[in-house]
Amino acid sequence: MLKIGLIGYGAIGQDIIKYINEGKAGDVMLKAVLVRRKEQYESQISDLFYDNEEAFFALGLDVIIEAAGHEAVYKYGKTSLSSGSDFVIASVGALADDTLLAELETAAKHNNSRIIIPSAAIAGLDRVAASMLQSVDEVKLVTKKPPSAWRGTIAEEKIDLNTVKEPFCIYSGVARESSKLFPESTNVSATLSLAGVGFDKTKVEVYVDPTITRNTHQIFVNGYFGEMEVKVQNIPSATNPKTGYIVAMSICNALKSRTSSIVIGV
Repeated sequence: MLKIGLIGYGAIGQDIIKYINEGKAGDVMLKAVLVRRKEQYESQISDLFYDNEEAFFALGLDVIIEAAGHEAVYKYGKTSLSSGSDFVIASVGALADDTLLAELETAAKHNNSRIIIPSAAIAGLDRVAASMLQSVDEVKLVTKKPPSAWRGTIAEEKIDLNTVKEPFCIYSGVARESSKLFPESTNVSATLSLAGVGFDKTKVEVYVDPTITRNTHQIFVNGYFGEMEVKVQNIPSATNPKTGYIVAMSICNALKSRTSSIVIGV
């Protein structure tokens, strides 16, 4: 049985705990949750919550899951990998920083641990990665989310979210920049970049779309293998519309694959 640690107790983290407790994440056991202030969770299972980082990383965890934002990847990624734990990253956009990515890769190699990036909000990454064995002409991502998903982001500087009536493009460029501009909303562009042609060659368009109610991502790939077009529509989380329920589900499926005798979609 794998011992699991979780960093963060927001919408994604709470859903992950739910699925683990329901036995839907494979042969795993949640051992600890790292939070900023343990006293905030006195009504929860108190012995699961840690605000002492040294104590958390000394638990001998097999897998540590980051579900707390880009800052947590910077702060805890190397420590997690150096402790011998595999590190599952939800906030993949942080890896647009080449220095951070190299640091984490080095830590993983030196400590026989792995960086695990789940599909999360998109699909088809196995096909994208396989297509890289030959030439690829274009990889493009088009992300559209309703106005509620963009509150508290720089989108508010570009468009009035209360009055927008038609789809409005708030960004057109490449994944390296979009990952930094929209850290909670375009982690998908970072994941796609790592599976495919990289942050500087992956084209990205981002829209505020008042005509939809679901977070929508479309992937377009053209190359030696042929053509690929994938569209997903994710129901936003009720507690955090910037993300969808599928993110926690994808992370738990990745955990399940670690202990399953059959692995599908690699």
